[in-house]
Amino acid sequence: MARVKRGKISHRRHKAVLKEAKGFVGGRHKLIRTAKETLMRAKRYAYRDRRVRKRFFRGLWITRINAAVREQGLTYSRFAAGLEAARITLDRRSLAELAVRDRAAFDQVVATVKATLAAEG
Repeated sequence: MARVKRGKISHRRHKAVLKEAKGFVGGRHKLIRTAKETLMRAKRYAYRDRRVRKRFFRGLWITRINAAVREQGLTYSRFAAGLEAARITLDRRSLAELAVRDRAAFDQVVATVKATLAAEG
């Protein structure tokens, strides 16, 4: 009677886990259980931090816009209110990009906002 070798699926699954754990340090890239635990944690952090990144960038854009607007004698909140009043629908990302890369265009937006705020009273 010949012996039966088993675990073809398990081996495939383990190989996939170890392939994903490539670059991890120590037993984390060699041992199945440790690699799997580390991978699960890494994926959890990746999922969470994809959302955190969005929050972080929004804050960064607001900071950049605020700095650029204060040079023009406005605050961010007044500027945001003026944008809405002037019906300018640029998002924070593009406004921050304008403030950093194309100052002349940003200054025109600020001038429009100032004019709208002055007209309102």
